[in-house]
Amino acid sequence: MSIFNDHQKELAGKIADDVELKKWKDWKWQLRHSVRDIDTFETLLGIKFTPEERKNLDETVKRFPLSITPYYLSLIDTEDRENDPVWMQSFPSPSELMHAQYDMPDPLAEDRDSPVEGITHRYPDRVLFHVSNTCSMYCRHCTRKRKVGDVDSIPNRTQIQKGIDYIANTSVVRDVLLSGGDPFLLSDRYLDWILTELRKIEHVEVIRIGTRTPVVLPYRITDELVAMLKKHQPLWINTHFNHPREVTASAQEALRKLADGGFPLGNQSVLLAGVNDCPRIMRRLVHKLVKNRVRPYYLYQCDLSEGLSHFRTPVSKGIEIIESLIGHTSGFAVPRYVIDAPDGGGKIPVMPNYLISWGTNKVVLRNYEGVICSYKEPDSYKPVFCDRNCDDCKLQLKLDEADEYKAIGIEKLLSYDDDTYSLIPQDNERFSRRNGEDDDIEEDDQ
Repeated sequence: MSIFNDHQKELAGKIADDVELKKWKDWKWQLRHSVRDIDTFETLLGIKFTPEERKNLDETVKRFPLSITPYYLSLIDTEDRENDPVWMQSFPSPSELMHAQYDMPDPLAEDRDSPVEGITHRYPDRVLFHVSNTCSMYCRHCTRKRKVGDVDSIPNRTQIQKGIDYIANTSVVRDVLLSGGDPFLLSDRYLDWILTELRKIEHVEVIRIGTRTPVVLPYRITDELVAMLKKHQPLWINTHFNHPREVTASAQEALRKLADGGFPLGNQSVLLAGVNDCPRIMRRLVHKLVKNRVRPYYLYQCDLSEGLSHFRTPVSKGIEIIESLIGHTSGFAVPRYVIDAPDGGGKIPVMPNYLISWGTNKVVLRNYEGVICSYKEPDSYKPVFCDRNCDDCKLQLKLDEADEYKAIGIEKLLSYDDDTYSLIPQDNERFSRRNGEDDDIEEDDQ
């Protein structure tokens, strides 16, 4: 029984006559045969563009390069390609050359918030670490289109080491997000080296990896990769599914391997006009994600990067989608809708308004059904006095973890964490005669 479909088999045969089943599932084979020009696109999908269309497409690819894996190409509905969400995310559109006056090459100011090359330090306790500029597919909605296909911006080992040194020398950094490009396009050995060096830094508590390989190159999630990653726990992995059609059997297998490896999985979707700007589509997507142990994390408003104006929706569309999710599905299936503010302002949550009004010791709320209710606040609330002088704080905040409770009674004798081997009732004459010589033996005060 074939474990890839007839369409994939047909594509594989066009790419290489002697292709074998195992080669289709070899992620390196997929990369070597990625489609990077319009001619190959036409050949593989059996389509032909008009001279005018071809001229516009060539101009677009010259400005924003094309690359798509055979796997992701096989998901395109060729009978309705113009409306296919896979097509729109992977195939260039002349609309990318229509730049609005508010479009920017680097709208999030990642380069300006970079203390050393490869590091974006925007939030106080965490950094974005650009460890790769290579992607298995060039997403047409990429916020870093300025770097896509630029071989001169691929970080080398020396640049990576500078980033590691910055993190090691900046003690406030407790959270490191590996991004790119795609970190999983690095070799297992190279990524292992990066993770090993980061794990040596005592103040780094959490390492996250952002990847789209489960979506566009699921065969990259190999048993060997998972085994390597497990050495560096805790690791958090976020991926980037935008539409239910992307959650294929192969994608689900990749997610299963990662989830079984013990990694918390999250998903960051981008709200894209014509792709997923529909409450029904997004509800179906989040349900498929949580079914595969992936928690919807963010729903991004499309950034103000150059070439993305045709993908942007009104903010009201995102609020409508969130409104359709809250109360209508599981709370953990509802992502946070955010706008990544221009000029490096960071992620700003945007939510429907559930707080209608408030007065003295009372607030008025509405729920997802439109039911309006009031919530009574306490008449008297005495907060612990705080002068906001944290450096000289004398309050007993108890910020460290608690010691586990001490075993008592018979449990002391069953516990492997307690050295007590005998419980002695009070006023035991025999032990009283010992005059406390056996201090190791604890008396039972019951």
